[in-house]
Amino acid sequence: MKKPHSHAAEPLADLTSRLRQKSQRVTAPRQAILALLREHRHPMTNKEIHAALAKGDCDLATLYRSMHLLEGMGMVKRFDFGDGAARFELVTGDAHAHHHHLVCTCCADIVEIDDCFAAELEARVAAAHGFKTVTHKLEFFGVCPDCQPAGHSHDKAKRSRRKPCGC
Repeated sequence: MKKPHSHAAEPLADLTSRLRQKSQRVTAPRQAILALLREHRHPMTNKEIHAALAKGDCDLATLYRSMHLLEGMGMVKRFDFGDGAARFELVTGDAHAHHHHLVCTCCADIVEIDDCFAAELEARVAAAHGFKTVTHKLEFFGVCPDCQPAGHSHDKAKRSRRKPCGC
């Protein structure tokens, strides 16, 4: 159950303009990847991105190179949910840029959590240790409502399987 962001996505023209500003070519595969990430506003693996692209839009090697470039440019953010698969999400300049995820340990569905309750904690931690510009990453894990009736309570060791319940 993936909850989409509640705001309008950055126009594709603005995203391609960011590529040009960094002297990067706007290729058809890069446009297809950016367009897909605009539509699917939740973290996706390279294989999920590749499968969602129209056949012939982008080969897997080009996809990996493009994601590496986009991450280096700060246009996508990499997430690690502990299953060995990097996931990527489009970085936007809006107020929703900072958010958290709730990941089902059974089926890997992702719910986005817009609330950020750590600002006060960040300030306390920074002050206590003399740090400045403290930030955080926070991900939650549990069993989603769809997987609960099957009685699953997958632990971290099983999470790497990431297949729908039925195991």
